[in-house]
Amino acid sequence: MVDIRYINHSSFELKNGENSVLIDPWVDKNKDYNWKEAPITDIILTHAHGDHLGNAVEIAKEKDITITAVAELAAYLSKQGVKTKSVGLGAWLNYSWGRVVLLPAFHSSSLPDGTYGGVAASLLFDMDGVRIFHAGDTCLTGEMKTIRELYAPQIAILPIGGNYTMDVEHAAMAAKWLGVRTVIPMHYGSFPEIEADLQKFAQLVAMGNTNCQIFDTSSINGAVQKEKSSKKK
Repeated sequence: MVDIRYINHSSFELKNGENSVLIDPWVDKNKDYNWKEAPITDIILTHAHGDHLGNAVEIAKEKDITITAVAELAAYLSKQGVKTKSVGLGAWLNYSWGRVVLLPAFHSSSLPDGTYGGVAASLLFDMDGVRIFHAGDTCLTGEMKTIRELYAPQIAILPIGGNYTMDVEHAAMAAKWLGVRTVIPMHYGSFPEIEADLQKFAQLVAMGNTNCQIFDTSSINGAVQKEKSSKKK
C-alpha cells in the first residue's frame, strides 16, 4: 500500500511500508505537517527554484538523510553541509521505499545565488507496483506520450497554475496523453500569478475518462491517497 500525502504547492510525501520520500519540500507553508515525526528516509528535488528547494537543507540536516538531485544542484547542496546523491536523467535509482527515474521537464532552474541549477526534472516513481508521475514544473510536452508507452503510470501529479507551468487546459491534455487513472493537481494558488479554476480542470479531466482527485491543503490529515499495487505493463 502506497500513501500519497499532499503537503503544499508541489510538496508531497510518498510512503511505502515504514519509509517515505519527500518531494520538493516547501513544507513550512503547511503548519499542520510535522516533518520531524514523518518516517522520511530521502528527499528528491525536481529543480533548484526556492519554492521547490524549500526546507530541504533544514530537513536533511535534522534527520541526517540524503537529498537526490541533478549534479549542479547536488553540488550546491553539498556545500551547504548536507549528504547528497548526484544524478542525471534516465536511469532507475533504487531506495528502501522503491525506485525512481528522473525524466525531462521543460522549465528553467537557478540556484539561490542566481547561478545555473542544472536541468529541471520530472519524477517517475515505482513503489510496490504503483507508478506515480510527478511532473515537476513543466509545459505540456510530447515526452508525456513516451512516458505512457515506457512506464504506464497509474497516477499523475501535474502543475495546473499556468504562468510558469501548464494551465488547466494543458494539464488536462497531459493527463490524457499519460493515460493515467488518477490525476492530482499541484502548483496552483500559492501566489496570485498561479490561481487556477479547479472545477474547470476537473471537468476537462473527466472528459478524458480519468478520475480527478483534488487534495485540500487546508486539511493535511485528509490529504492522503492510498493506492494498492496493480499489475503493470
